[in-house]
Amino acid sequence: MLEILSLIRSDGDPHWCRSVPNWDRGPWLETVLGLRRARGNPRPRLISSHLPVQLFPRAFFTSKAKV
Repeated sequence: MLEILSLIRSDGDPHWCRSVPNWDRGPWLETVLGLRRARGNPRPRLISSHLPVQLFPRAFFTSKAKV
């Protein structure tokens, strides 16, 4: 899924997918380092997570985020 979203975000150009590691393109929300990287990435951000939906903050559900 991360590869597909990365290609969509880069308008189909595979250079970004090949040159930037997965953990920089779609950092894990559950880790401190991943959260820092996600906040530093330009919008629209790609974020990876295996958190159950019940643990996401309420603000997430009223945002424009795509899941």
